[in-house]
Amino acid sequence: MAKPMTTTTPAPAPAPGATPPTDLGIHATALTKSYGPIRVLDGIDLAVPRGSVLALLGPNGAGKTTAVRLLATLTAPDSGTARVAGYDITADRADVRRRISLTGQFAAVDELQTGAETLRMMGRLSGLSGPRARARAAELLERFGLTEAAGRTAKTYSGGMRRRLDLAASLVSRPEVVFLDEPTTGLDPRSRQDLWELVRELRDDGTTVLLTTQYLEEADRLADRVAVLSEGRIAAEGTPQELKARVAGHRLDLTLTGRAAYDALAPRAVHRAPDELTLGLPTDGSAAHVRALLDELDPDRTAVARFALRTATLDDVFLTLTGAAP
Repeated sequence: MAKPMTTTTPAPAPAPGATPPTDLGIHATALTKSYGPIRVLDGIDLAVPRGSVLALLGPNGAGKTTAVRLLATLTAPDSGTARVAGYDITADRADVRRRISLTGQFAAVDELQTGAETLRMMGRLSGLSGPRARARAAELLERFGLTEAAGRTAKTYSGGMRRRLDLAASLVSRPEVVFLDEPTTGLDPRSRQDLWELVRELRDDGTTVLLTTQYLEEADRLADRVAVLSEGRIAAEGTPQELKARVAGHRLDLTLTGRAAYDALAPRAVHRAPDELTLGLPTDGSAAHVRALLDELDPDRTAVARFALRTATLDDVFLTLTGAAP
């Protein structure tokens, strides 16, 4: 939801109103941010084409939310530069803020207002006249499936409905760039699917979306490109398919006969399920490579109880590139 924003430490500005031509909705170069002795972001680069979705992945503490806060002008970088919707995040903060919206991990709606009142209020705050604010509210209520609940207070809404209202409120001003910081946290599967469809609609309408998420399936389904953050740096960036191919086109899942066999092979795995004594190892998926890998790992044919070949997922990419625990 679009909210009042504050920041500090402005950088030298270019000529007033200067907006260099660009096909990028977000363009960041060498952004850094530290809190005391802790370097949260260590020189990240991002290039997000207009009208596309970038998913920013990483374990807790990798710097995802800090990156969003910098790009949304909620805090200033220590060094580096970034443009959002063509404007510098430090020199042109007001211009950036007029063109973005930010939806956080939890719906931020006034529980005592109705859905219609919330959207009309956001319209007036965005500079719309009364009639235009009412028309925009009605349009968004219909788009987000909230027309029947428009006259009810938000405290009567389900979690999924609150999330839809929150996102609708953030779109009243028709932002060029939308930041979604773990937007499906706590939602049931149906509500998550509904929000996914809304993100696709935003992209189709030409909106640039930066999405942070802990759900790798979400990134796989929604993102045109994925950037993996690890220890404050971009460990890898590309389409979901490119990142899967970088780790391995396929994965060979082995169920071991005992704990000793599992422990012996675990260091080579990109996926581990100790309770099931199952390990996943990268493979190109060919019969020749699978046979060679089984012969190498289990020459006596006593360690592997059974195996299955599966397509690599972003889980494999995430675990391999970040070293996060499965």
